[in-house]
Amino acid sequence: MQAAGGLAREFTDMIRQRRSAEWHDWLRRACAPQATAEIRSFAKGLQADEAAVQAALTLPWSNGPVEGHINRLKMIKRQMYGRANFDLLRQRVLHQN
Repeated sequence: MQAAGGLAREFTDMIRQRRSAEWHDWLRRACAPQATAEIRSFAKGLQADEAAVQAALTLPWSNGPVEGHINRLKMIKRQMYGRANFDLLRQRVLHQN
């Protein structure tokens, strides 16, 4: 479990600090038979979409602000479920302070 926690922390640090040079070494260690099944499964999933991981590690763009707006809209929609029609939802979204 300590090794799995270490790999998870290394991955988090690598993503946050955008250290793309460490990607292949981390992936090799995460796919090793000594790693837990969960870490190996996670690593194989990332490996399947390696282009997206490389983009996340090297490009300066983030979709975080967009995800935040989507989350806010979904929250408003959930709060109003079954209570009002689309017109009120539109008003709440457009006139939010």
